[in-house]
Amino acid sequence: MRSFHASSIGVAAVAALAFPLAATTPVAASSSAPPSAAAELAGSTQSLPLDPLPGADRAADGASQEGLAQREVRPFSLVGVVWDNADDELHGSAQVRTRGRAAGTWSDWQDLDTHNHDHAADPGTPEAARPLHGSTAPLWVGDSDAVEARVRPEGADGEPLPKGLRLDLVDPGAAPAEEDTGEGTRELRAPDALPALDEAATRAEAAEAAGTTAHARPYVGKRPRIITRKGWGADEGMRESGFLYTKSVKVAFVHHTGSGNGYSCAQAPSVLRSIYRYHVKSNGWRDIGYNFAVDKCGKIYEGRAGGVAKAVMGAHTLGFNTNSVGIALLGTYNDTNPPAAALKAIEQLSAWKLGLYGVNPKGKSTLVSAGGNRYKKGRSVKFNAIAGHRDGFATDCPGTRLYGRLGTVRAAAARYQGRR
Repeated sequence: MRSFHASSIGVAAVAALAFPLAATTPVAASSSAPPSAAAELAGSTQSLPLDPLPGADRAADGASQEGLAQREVRPFSLVGVVWDNADDELHGSAQVRTRGRAAGTWSDWQDLDTHNHDHAADPGTPEAARPLHGSTAPLWVGDSDAVEARVRPEGADGEPLPKGLRLDLVDPGAAPAEEDTGEGTRELRAPDALPALDEAATRAEAAEAAGTTAHARPYVGKRPRIITRKGWGADEGMRESGFLYTKSVKVAFVHHTGSGNGYSCAQAPSVLRSIYRYHVKSNGWRDIGYNFAVDKCGKIYEGRAGGVAKAVMGAHTLGFNTNSVGIALLGTYNDTNPPAAALKAIEQLSAWKLGLYGVNPKGKSTLVSAGGNRYKKGRSVKFNAIAGHRDGFATDCPGTRLYGRLGTVRAAAARYQGRR
């Protein structure tokens, strides 16, 4: 995920920033300049260790509940449980209560999605060699200043809880949403974004980037408007410098973030900054795991750095991050229907991104597993070109309600490419 203000440059310049499709190699590190060495932008992570809860029943194997008593803390907006070893899974439940700063009242107990092992870097990649940590999915709770937590193993004889359990509380920091007018006042500005392109400009961009004629790829959906990393306030000094690329983009994996639906559309950049910080500071990844994010109002955001048109390797679908793109809908869609605006954004984004690589959204593509709980390493697996995360890994993601809409998403994306 990289950013530039495209409204002031032409199609040729946009294409030059896009990519030569065939020029990259799997897991090749870019020689691009590192991000600024300036201090991190506003935002922070508080990490609080969890301890055995007093009076909690112990399982037969000695496993016990762990938690955190009610505690006042510095302001935060997103919370997750983290542990030492990324290869360990939390077989149990994790819940939090938080106190909102505005009203000063406590929430009910809220569940954290504990099945988060499926979002990770592929085994054997440079990113997987980093010191990584396991975690629940993060939960957006809004502006809060106190917290309580409890983590319980499954059943009386459940597996022990992972070692090093702690609660990470993320403050996303302020958005870069104001500018000085020079007259002693400040005003809100529009976020930095790549503008939507018409059909001719999109074809020119795709052709120049691919080094082909404009007619070489007849089915490319128009590029939708994409809010850049600068637009949502990504701190480029926080991520690792350089990028990892693969050869192509054959499959778009659709996700939900599991972070809850209690955010407003105006808060979506804050949610994204929080997830970015959680992925880097808590999980230990090189950058945010998703290549793109979509909010419930249908705005599209640039995710992992490296070029929106390039085949950037993410950390979104364990085992299948090579030659794929990860698109995450902010929120949780197990029991909630995804909004129509969000589905349309996923359709348009998929039509454009897959079209750059000549992929039919209604077709199928084959990927080779790097290892996971559904497919062993080295196995060739045929996926729908627009697939759900659960197709590649035994997981609830992207939520039952969102997964059930992927058939209509494929059909609509194909129409956006001009296919019948």
